[in-house]
Amino acid sequence: MPAHILIVEDEEPLTLLLRYNLESEGYGVESVGRGDEAETRLRESVPDLVILDWMLPGLSGIELCRRLRTRPETERLPVIMLTARGEETERVRGLATGADDYVVKPFSVPELLARVRALLRRAKPEHVATLLRAGDIELDRETHRVHRAGREVHLGPTEFRLLEFLMQSPGRVFSREQLLDGVWGQDVYIDERTVDVHVGRLRKAINRGRQSDPIRTVRGAGYSFNEMFARSH
Repeated sequence: MPAHILIVEDEEPLTLLLRYNLESEGYGVESVGRGDEAETRLRESVPDLVILDWMLPGLSGIELCRRLRTRPETERLPVIMLTARGEETERVRGLATGADDYVVKPFSVPELLARVRALLRRAKPEHVATLLRAGDIELDRETHRVHRAGREVHLGPTEFRLLEFLMQSPGRVFSREQLLDGVWGQDVYIDERTVDVHVGRLRKAINRGRQSDPIRTVRGAGYSFNEMFARSH
């Protein structure tokens, strides 16, 4: 059963970005935009992890986090605090209040997803798949190694993240812009054609001889991991 994550954030564009990327990773996602609504929601049922903004209407994230730590049902609930406050004293305050991790805006989406996985791995290890398999390709998130039909495939860090991102959602077509956000992060400003270069490198590394290409190019749209390939072998 996938982990369930609650996003407590009042910036709708950021909420949509987080929901999209978390759902792409296979998590169940809910969101609320006010601190007091989040407190009510958390009394009804407890998710596996909370992504919590510091500044919220109704009730601040820092106060909500403090209250969560006073309740037996939520005292060990993993919490990642999001904030524009980057000063060391504020980070210390957030962690001292009970946050398990602290991410300063603007942040890299891949980094946040890695922090989510790390927290869940410690708190709910049964919810985090360290091994992704599709067709004859196997990707190990812990060792950062990839094998195809038993052969080790040597990938650079960017090609590894790109393959991981595509394998998480077989059949789903991602535009170049979506791949840039999901693999490189929103705060990185590079040309969209950079995606084509790295897809080319990835294809060269994973395809040998007459092996079928698992990456599908959708003209005018982007790229996807071939769903039929993922079901084969």
